[in-house]
Amino acid sequence: MSSNSENVILFPKLQKRLEEESLFALQEKRYEEALGKLDLLLSYHIDNHEILIGKLICLMELGRTAEAQDLCEELLQLKNEDYYHYVHIYLTILFQTNQYDLLMEQVKYEFENGPVPDLLEEQFKQLYDMSEKMKMDLAVENKSSIIEELYEAINQDNHLEQWRIVDRMRSMKVQPDREVLPLLTNEHVHPVIKTALLIWLKENKVSDEIEIHKFSLSMYVVPFDLQDMKSNDIYKRILTILRDMEQANPTLFQLLEQLLYRYVYVVYPFMPSPNEAGDIAEAIKKIGEQYLHIPTSYDEEEVSETIARIMKEISMCDSLYLSIIEE
Repeated sequence: MSSNSENVILFPKLQKRLEEESLFALQEKRYEEALGKLDLLLSYHIDNHEILIGKLICLMELGRTAEAQDLCEELLQLKNEDYYHYVHIYLTILFQTNQYDLLMEQVKYEFENGPVPDLLEEQFKQLYDMSEKMKMDLAVENKSSIIEELYEAINQDNHLEQWRIVDRMRSMKVQPDREVLPLLTNEHVHPVIKTALLIWLKENKVSDEIEIHKFSLSMYVVPFDLQDMKSNDIYKRILTILRDMEQANPTLFQLLEQLLYRYVYVVYPFMPSPNEAGDIAEAIKKIGEQYLHIPTSYDEEEVSETIARIMKEISMCDSLYLSIIEE
């Protein structure tokens, strides 16, 4: 909507003629001609609702959907009385261009920040439901190729790509199948990726018993029956011990909580035994103090072999986690 005609006024007769001619060209489906006249009007700051809607229609009919989307996004920022008309067109563009995630986000935003006009409420819901279905249909169609991409990333030891693919499958709500199960015992799959795969299986209520290997350990689990990490008793017990630091040093406590979560995420589902809670909390506290360069009352030589071993494990898990997941 930028102007090339600063400080120049369009004569009323010429303005009226251009408006009438652009409307007639639009009705006759001569979209290029109509767009040219509408752009001329806009260059003179004649940007009423009818002109803007006419331009949006032309752009969409000419297949210039990216420009139509950009214009819509610009108009949405105005938050004027025509806001919901622009939202409706915007959602239509997103649906026609298969941008289902963006459409669903916009609909959620409108309902959270509403109220949405009664006449549009049902239409918005329908667009959301159709987008969700189309997204799931696309996920089913693309599942085989995505699984192939994942195996290729594993063969190349590309851990970051493995993470991106698994995260994409989860966000697309792809249903896992038996092809992914061998990855949980594959030593070339990063432990963080195995946790993501396991969570994906749990989210999809997989109730078969499956095998998982991590750090030379092996166990059989039923993903659907697994406790969430933060709901696990040992996790909560360690966090309770660490919480004693919250009042005295909130910054340290926040770091300790992050260290605990990363450690558990990497080893999951191989949770520590309950009798290790105190030692793990102590080890996490010492690592946190080291990270923040907090003076301590102990000498490194005084640290027991058990605490030293756990500190090493936690530091390793922290590095493994941060090598894949950015925070």
